[in-house]
Amino acid sequence: MAKSQITSIPNLITIARIFAIVPIAWLVMTGDQNLRTVALVLFIVAAASDWVDGYLARKWQQVSPLGRMLDPIADKMLVGIMIAVLAWDGSFSGWDMIPVIAILFREFFISGLREFLGNVKVVLPVSQLAKWKTTVQLVALTLVLLERLVPGLGLISDLLLWLAGILTLWTGLQYFRASWPHLSGEAP
Repeated sequence: MAKSQITSIPNLITIARIFAIVPIAWLVMTGDQNLRTVALVLFIVAAASDWVDGYLARKWQQVSPLGRMLDPIADKMLVGIMIAVLAWDGSFSGWDMIPVIAILFREFFISGLREFLGNVKVVLPVSQLAKWKTTVQLVALTLVLLERLVPGLGLISDLLLWLAGILTLWTGLQYFRASWPHLSGEAP
């Protein structure tokens, strides 16, 4: 791997997003409201970096195989670990667990599907709706994180979390339908 790939600014931003997950999780898990505020700020920065790294990679023509691999991993880690932490600290109600489980199911399933299809040399391009799905997931998790700091956000965060769950399932279904010919053996 060329050193310039690793040290490109867009890839360094993606790598920083991955490393930010551990302190964000720890800060939330302390249970301290002030540290939760710090976690919230770090989470917002990490979530925003998802857009920034892609924008810079395209603008500076630094799109790389490493970045294409790391970016979705960073997104899934940020969402998945934040879901685990928020479930652990009781931020989700029982009903919230329905979209949360849908989100986790889809993320694992589609990752496995992409790995399988990669072995048969098939690429499923990321749809625009899937990009919006990630954005809605990150905003929903931000609001769930914010609920304990700003009372009264429960309904808004719940609605956004359900929207994220619905978008997540919908995009998962789209990918599954697009890959079905390769899974069923009907592809040329």
